[in-house]
Amino acid sequence: MTDSQKWMVLAAITGAGWLIYMLAPILTPFAVGALLAYLGDPIADKLEEWGFGRAAAVSIVFTVMTIVLVAVVLLLLPMLEHQVARLIKNLPHYLDWIKSTLLPWIQTRFGLDEQIIDIDKFVGVIKSHWQQAGGLAANLVGTISRSGVAVAAGLMNLFLIPVIGFYLLRDWDVMVSRIADLLPKRIMPVVTRLVTEADEVLGAFLRGQFSVMLALGTIYSIGLWMIDLELALLIGMVAGLISFIPYLGSIVGVVAACLAAIVQFHDVWSLIPVFAVFGVGQLLEGMVLTPLLVGDRIGLHPVAVIFAVLAGGQLFGFIGILLALPVASVVMVLLRHVHDLYKGSELYSVNSDEADPDPG
Repeated sequence: MTDSQKWMVLAAITGAGWLIYMLAPILTPFAVGALLAYLGDPIADKLEEWGFGRAAAVSIVFTVMTIVLVAVVLLLLPMLEHQVARLIKNLPHYLDWIKSTLLPWIQTRFGLDEQIIDIDKFVGVIKSHWQQAGGLAANLVGTISRSGVAVAAGLMNLFLIPVIGFYLLRDWDVMVSRIADLLPKRIMPVVTRLVTEADEVLGAFLRGQFSVMLALGTIYSIGLWMIDLELALLIGMVAGLISFIPYLGSIVGVVAACLAAIVQFHDVWSLIPVFAVFGVGQLLEGMVLTPLLVGDRIGLHPVAVIFAVLAGGQLFGFIGILLALPVASVVMVLLRHVHDLYKGSELYSVNSDEADPDPG
């Protein structure tokens, strides 16, 4: 590749990044639709092998996806709504426990002056911010209800997601084939190998990690329900759904569940079953769920995962968070390829010879 070609590639990548940044507010339905198409393509291909046409296979896949999504929404939303209402109702009890128990313990344990931690001021700040948040939420709901444009835009996005996903899934193999036809024959083997490896990594993350998240959410919810925790479903599902960031799901779940257990049972011994639930969940994740559903094909370091999510959110907002880890997985594959090229280059050989000269 000549220098001019390298500059052209760099300019194309820069232009694509700038275009994504500018179009980020409208890209969400396209990103979600592409995600649905990517997840459904292997199933559609399998149905084609069984004798179904592509359109029929895509219709079956989308019908099943729709039924599952509607069933989950109808089953979970009422229960989550009930638990959120209970959380709001119990919020004063949580604040009182913080005021009467937690903060005095911190002061006594660490020998802090009472003036350093003003309990009443701390609780007042929490209450005022909660009230402000409630007022902002009410104003936001009122604004949205009065704004036909906002409602129409939201409904349009919801409508676009299945439409975009359907057409992308229907033409997925055709698009991949046309893109492959545009590649120079000289680099075709390398690109094919990289795309295959990236597809394995993405598949492991999107299908495997999503399955792990749902499994952990179910395990946490059932475990907390078995110890009679009132907010079992809410805490369990939140902990499971954010478990794609290493250790964050379990940390958030343990802290929230311990606080809820102390307020509900007024007994420090109630924390032992909470730790047991999350301990069992972590053991199952490390020994069963991740090896079985994900394997070791992703290989992203926990720090890289956290950085990717934060960087994606900072640069592109919600669409950046949505695409952060898939993009990071592909970048990891490319970096592995660059690493292999460097290890096989003359530059690496020269450096190795200089660092370890032949004693003979």
